[in-house]
This record gives sequence, C-alpha cells and structure tokens, in this order.
Amino acid sequence: MADKDYYELLGVARGSDADAIKKAYRTLALKYHPDRNPGDKKAEETFKAINSAYDVLSDPKKRSLYDEFGEVALREGFNADQFRQYQSAGGAGGAVNFEDLFGGAGGARGGGPGADYGSLFEQFFGGGAARAGAGGGRRPQRPRAPAKGHDLEGEISIDLPTAVRGGDVGLNVSGTSITVKIPAGTRDGHKLRLSGKGVPAPGGLPGDLILTVKVLEHAAFWMLGDDLHMRVPVSFVEAWRGAKVKVPTPQGEITVRVPPNTNSGARLRLRGKGVPGDDHREPTDLIAHIEVVLPPADSKLDEVIAALEVAYRTDPRGELKF
Repeated sequence: MADKDYYELLGVARGSDADAIKKAYRTLALKYHPDRNPGDKKAEETFKAINSAYDVLSDPKKRSLYDEFGEVALREGFNADQFRQYQSAGGAGGAVNFEDLFGGAGGARGGGPGADYGSLFEQFFGGGAARAGAGGGRRPQRPRAPAKGHDLEGEISIDLPTAVRGGDVGLNVSGTSITVKIPAGTRDGHKLRLSGKGVPAPGGLPGDLILTVKVLEHAAFWMLGDDLHMRVPVSFVEAWRGAKVKVPTPQGEITVRVPPNTNSGARLRLRGKGVPGDDHREPTDLIAHIEVVLPPADSKLDEVIAALEVAYRTDPRGELKF
C-alpha cells in the first residue's frame, strides 16, 4: 500500500516507542545533514526522506493512519471512515486496488456500468477538488502553508556576568557559527528559541533551535529570586568599628558602608544594583552578605585575643535553642 516503509527508513521496528523513534531520527539527521555532507546529493535525498518519515511517525495521529492505510492516508482530506466502508464493500479481506479506483480518466473501469471514480476520490479526500459545474472545471484550492522542519534542542553554558547583564555568545551548530543573544537576567534552566536554526524541511521552512541555558557558578555572586547576591569579606576591625568598603557590581564598582558592630552573616540591600533594568522592568537589588574574616594565625595576637575574651560578658550561644 505504501511506496516506502518509514520504519525501515529510520531503522526502527513498527512497535518502537516515541523515544526510540526520536533517538533514531536524531542520529540519522546528524549523519546526513547537508552541513555535514556539502554537495552530496544522495545524502541530501536521504536527509529529506528521513525527515518525511519522522514527520509521520512522531505524530500519533499520522502514525496511526499510516499504520492502518499506508501513505495514501497522508494525502490532504483523507477520510478514514469512508475508506474503511469501501474496504468492507470490496469483498473478503477488504483489499483496495487504487488503479481501479482512481486510474480511469472519468469513465467506468471495473466497478460496474456508469461508475464515477472521480466522485469516489472526492468522497475519500473530503471534496477538496469538487467540480465547479457542468463544464468540468474545478475550484482553485487555497495554497497550503509551507511545511516547517523539526526543532533541534541543545544546551548553552554562560558565565554569571553574561546571564546578569546579557550579551552575545558565539555557538557552533552543525558546523555553522551563529550568535546567540542572551537577555539580561537570564536564569539557569531558561530556554531560548532561535527561529529558523533547526532542521530544514524539504521545500519548506527550517524548524527552530531551542537552547537550555546553563549558568556557571561564580565564586562570589549568585542569583536568588529576582535579586543578585554577593559575599563581602570584611576584617574584624572593619566589622567592629564600621568601614566604607569598595565592592564590584554589574553597574561598576561602588562604595558600601558597613555599620559598626556588624556580625558575620548580616545583609545589606543595595537598591537597583542587581540585574540591570530595561524598557519593561526596573533594575533589581544587590544583597551583600557580610563575612567577617579572621587574621592569619600569629602568636602576637594571643594577648589581643585574651583581652577580647574579657569583653564577652555572656555566652554567645546562650539563646541557641531548638
């Protein structure tokens, strides 16, 4: 019934699940992609054939019709119910000879006196080629939208400053260099869609490339919610007396005032110094986490430490309860 076996083209069994079909298609698509086989007409034809096969077998409805009727079921306007009725009326086994059905140029052929197989064709395929009148003319059919190729999926790794500020990142896709625009405030796990960078469709439009973003860890900064966070190490003296310290931000270096008697773990909110804003949103905040850093071990500090012990009039863990 079918001119070619789509399962055989993809190298999978008829009972294969969707994941197996998708995996087989990806392997073949990469092998026969035109970018990897420039000027190879045979590879190009194979690439088109496996795309046609995957287009059918990846769609549950199309696959079901194909399994039951073959390629004829993929024609526009195919009517499965009427086709089954004709098969039932065709005798034992329900076999259908399409030459007998559609081969005649308008006269009867093998179907009894006066059989109009043009009418049968219109019944099977939904009347899309209905006759306009006694003159035998046909209504012009509306042009079909160009077919679109399948989407490709991949991953792109970017550093945190690029994720926060946004920017352009170069990427190589099937031997072709492309530029990916990263929006400011992009998070780990976000998906970016690049129109027209997927698999080309034979005689149609290419699909899209969908990239999942992986944001690399930074030693001092991280994103949490809408805000940007950072660790700010300060000396014991700066924490005790208070100080003005310089810290980097996405907008450049700024001076932050650390209040006197600041404990490690204290947080300072720097308004508008997080993810830069644009026409659609306000800039977010930068949360500075204070970390008190002890000086390196030195015997000369023992006397100072002894004096500090006297200053602790209460147990620092006295209120620690569960």
